[in-house]
Amino acid sequence: MGTFITGPACGMFLADMGADVIKIERPDSGDPFRAFKGELYSPHFQTYNRNKRSIELDTRQQKDLEYFDELIKDADVFIENFRPGVAKKLNIDAERLRAINPKLIYCSISGFGSDGPDAMKPAFDTVAQAATGFLRLLLNPKNPRVVGPAIADAITGFYASQGALAALYSREKTGQGKLVEISMFEAMSHFNLDDFTHYFSAGQIMGPESRPNVSQSYVFECQDAEWIALHMSSPEKFWSGLANAVGEPDMLSRPEFSSRESRIDNYDKVLAHLKPIFLSKPLEYWCNRLIEIEVPHSPVYNSKDALETPQAKHMQMLVEAPHPVLGKYKTVRPPLRFDGEITTSVTAPPLLGEHNGERFR
Repeated sequence: MGTFITGPACGMFLADMGADVIKIERPDSGDPFRAFKGELYSPHFQTYNRNKRSIELDTRQQKDLEYFDELIKDADVFIENFRPGVAKKLNIDAERLRAINPKLIYCSISGFGSDGPDAMKPAFDTVAQAATGFLRLLLNPKNPRVVGPAIADAITGFYASQGALAALYSREKTGQGKLVEISMFEAMSHFNLDDFTHYFSAGQIMGPESRPNVSQSYVFECQDAEWIALHMSSPEKFWSGLANAVGEPDMLSRPEFSSRESRIDNYDKVLAHLKPIFLSKPLEYWCNRLIEIEVPHSPVYNSKDALETPQAKHMQMLVEAPHPVLGKYKTVRPPLRFDGEITTSVTAPPLLGEHNGERFR
């Protein structure tokens, strides 16, 4: 009974690994993330709901609740991501469901936890990023604005799926189910561990340029207005290779290039020196030069171009499935391999109530 991203993402990660996932939705409108231009099949919804079946139930109604309870009797995992107290109102709280099925893994996802001063505070992706110090690492201080995808939502769903799997493994040992709880606040705090560790160990408050400076990461515009990314890290061979690639074999004798520490301390000067060099040649030229000398790099692709590369095609990253309305559904396959095998089969995200009336195990 997940809505928006965290709960659905948890279910999708499990479904990608073979779980039979039944998405229970509010009758008529379904998951609020479905709504899009007058329809109920938004790109956002599609992202986190593949490999699932959909049925409509209102667990506040006795008949629907009885049907729901039959599903719970032999379910392995139940997932919800409502604000604290809502599950009780919907008759789906952990105490009631675990009484029906003591072996059930009940996975509860919240914004700030089930108790404490912020427990009832509404939480969405940006709120969780900001509250855990992560958003600050992405903001341009001179022009602060939120950028990038819903990282906190997806990460929380990923952690929740890990918790569900760990609880299932524990059940194999003990025969008992568990209540698994995770909040976006806890998930993003852990995901932001590097930031906290620098503060704990060195008293350093990291900023948006801290990691790029230390990892020596760069993005340059090329002559044809395409971008290239470099991750130079610490091995000196990367820098000697870069010096040869840009036609300046003596570049490392310059004070700002002379050592890793110098390059970190003088990041802006290094950037300023290399920027016009990369701007003088097109992207293809630089890719050919850098791969020849084994300098870590990649073109900065968009979503269309990323799946058109020879490597992406070789790894069969794009997979397709038939769809009852759209005709064809396209997505990126699950990333895990088991004994060398990849998963290329996928089912399209369900239409609302597409599997109403089906018999489940």
